[in-house]
Amino acid sequence: KSDAEIMRFCQAFMLELWRCIGPDQDIPAGDVGVGGREIGFLNGMYQKLAREYHTGVLTGKGMTWGGSILRPEATGFGALYFVHHMLETAGIDIKGKTIALSGFGNVAWGAAKKATELGAKVITISGPDGYILDEAGLNDEKIEYMLELRASGNDICAPYADEFPGSKFIAGKKPWEVKADIYLPCATQNELNGADAESILANKPLCVAEVSNMGCTAEAVDKFIEAKQLFAPGKAVNAGGVATSGLEMTQNSMRMAWTAEEVDQKLHGIMAGIHAQCMKYGKEENGYIDYVKGANIAGFMKVANAMMAQGIV
Repeated sequence: KSDAEIMRFCQAFMLELWRCIGPDQDIPAGDVGVGGREIGFLNGMYQKLAREYHTGVLTGKGMTWGGSILRPEATGFGALYFVHHMLETAGIDIKGKTIALSGFGNVAWGAAKKATELGAKVITISGPDGYILDEAGLNDEKIEYMLELRASGNDICAPYADEFPGSKFIAGKKPWEVKADIYLPCATQNELNGADAESILANKPLCVAEVSNMGCTAEAVDKFIEAKQLFAPGKAVNAGGVATSGLEMTQNSMRMAWTAEEVDQKLHGIMAGIHAQCMKYGKEENGYIDYVKGANIAGFMKVANAMMAQGIV
């Protein structure tokens, strides 16, 4: 679709939506297929219809009109902070560990960037056409090339192998067949199934964490839990994106813009808190931490306690 077609679609959508959203009502954010361009078109149409300038009506905005620094990287950054705490709790240092991740979009890019900063080695990325195995590991140049792949609009990762000799493109396969220390699904829902889980477990990994929304099928999750594999669900691991949308809203309300260091520090603190709650409710008598149970109970308790405190209304 052309930019003009996307703009007209976004404007038509906002024409029906604008009365139902607002800075103190409901605040939409981007996701798969809805990035900065779409948020911009939606935001512009909202301002026109509302006849008031509100920077805090959508999140994921551009930096020149109310956006937050680090928002594009936030889901991947937050996920690696969570994984880092998981490993640290298990007495494992992430430095030098190999990571197999999927995707090459914003989430995978942010995850690869933060993983490399923390001293790990990312050895795979993937697309609908297959996956890339780069045993040398991704460096800053290769990570930035992921943005070029995404911007091309072709939705394929094969050109990476042409750009960086020594890497290999494996057509029609998933990266879960590669031996690695850490596995991070970062692409789409249900991308890692039961057979993939068995393949991963055979490699005896240190941990598996859903970075994409519901990246693992229910069967895959059951296999990881049954094997007492260190595994964490997306509802906890990928909370960094939504958390940073919240930080963007806070900056909008305060009419302030924080530095990258301030946003990153707050994001890290949020992810540490989520990890602590998962541990609190997920730790079993034998020492195994069931992060799925922990995340579910922690979420329930937060809502239930708030409801009870406010009475029957």
